[in-house]
Amino acid sequence: MRLHQLKLDFIPEQDRLLLRVSTDNRIEVRLWLTRRATRLLWPLLLQMLRSSPEVALQSNPQARDALLGMQHEQALGRANFADPFEEAPREMPLGEEPILVVNIQASRNERGDQVLGLLPQQGQGLHLTLDNTLLHSLCKLLQNAVAKSDWDIELVLPTLLAQTVADDAAAPKTLN
Repeated sequence: MRLHQLKLDFIPEQDRLLLRVSTDNRIEVRLWLTRRATRLLWPLLLQMLRSSPEVALQSNPQARDALLGMQHEQALGRANFADPFEEAPREMPLGEEPILVVNIQASRNERGDQVLGLLPQQGQGLHLTLDNTLLHSLCKLLQNAVAKSDWDIELVLPTLLAQTVADDAAAPKTLN
């Protein structure tokens, strides 16, 4: 079973993010991400991005951030954000009601691929195998969805943060 599409939306009535994951064999899993879960998920996603062998091998923190930024831009260039989520009838083995994500895990499978576990307090959850493009795409979807919420959370990639700090440092200062 292969991942077909991801959709992540802020649902104001629930004050949660709804993550919909569909596969190529017509299966869909729906998950609720709360503000708390999102705050736990973001640093984990950043850790997964930084653990890429090319990034991790860089000894200079600025070089790591720059390479991460380049990888992010390249991955988003390969991703397809143009196609709308297909609203086709699908089998929902975990039920039609979204699962409330309480536990989040990161691991690697036997091939070395990143695996993100989104799990409820009890019962079955979802384990997503993420290649580099999918990992960067999930980060972008999460950033976009959180930007539509009123959670006062800013999900920033370290490359963008480093650029902002550098720009602020270079700006002339006025002392009174």
